[in-house]
Amino acid sequence: MKYEVILFDVDDTLFDFKKAERHALQNTFTQFGLPEGATEYKASYDEINSALWREAEEGHISPADLRVERFKRLFSVHELDFNPDAFSAAYLRYLGEGAFLIDGAVEICEKLSDRRLAIITNGIKEVQTSRIQLSPLRDVFEQVIISEEVGCQKPQAAIFDYAFTKLAISDKSKVLMIGDSLTSDIQGGNNYGIDSCWFNPSEKTNTSEIQPTYEIKNLMELENIILSEGHVLKNL
Repeated sequence: MKYEVILFDVDDTLFDFKKAERHALQNTFTQFGLPEGATEYKASYDEINSALWREAEEGHISPADLRVERFKRLFSVHELDFNPDAFSAAYLRYLGEGAFLIDGAVEICEKLSDRRLAIITNGIKEVQTSRIQLSPLRDVFEQVIISEEVGCQKPQAAIFDYAFTKLAISDKSKVLMIGDSLTSDIQGGNNYGIDSCWFNPSEKTNTSEIQPTYEIKNLMELENIILSEGHVLKNL
């Protein structure tokens, strides 16, 4: 078989992070007495949070610092009088409840049950662990590798080094990285010399120089790539 080890991203690849995030923001703002805040400040939060995660990918901020810093910045911009540490703790608790799966996640993992499946995710340990454990995928993965635990992020090579050591992988040609992010999942896989598959359900146009080996819009398309020994048309 061509691909023996399948490395999955978590957020917006197997799990619906946007839905989990909405759940967490709504419940947290409601808990802090501002139920309309989840709607009123969502765009601003997205901008701040995305910028900080880009900084994390580049190694400029740790997830431990990011978890509170995003709310410090949000509250500063909008002059909100909330304790960012307490708000962050509540938000992460609600986020950890968000075990909402992307369509096809369970089915494709069942189809690939004869392969070695593992997770590599940029995220916060207690959140990612909770969501996976609350889901039907709790016993599917041989390893769950979380950037906060490892101390580095995709696309950095160090997190792939860690994964290859934990999984005792020696042949990069047998590994496929699957994820929704060109800059972390696909760039990380490409830099490390492993094949990559861009999960692009919204059919976004790739205007970057980052080129995946494969591109799919539905998780079940992985069946054709992996179970047909990779003999499908690659994106060129």
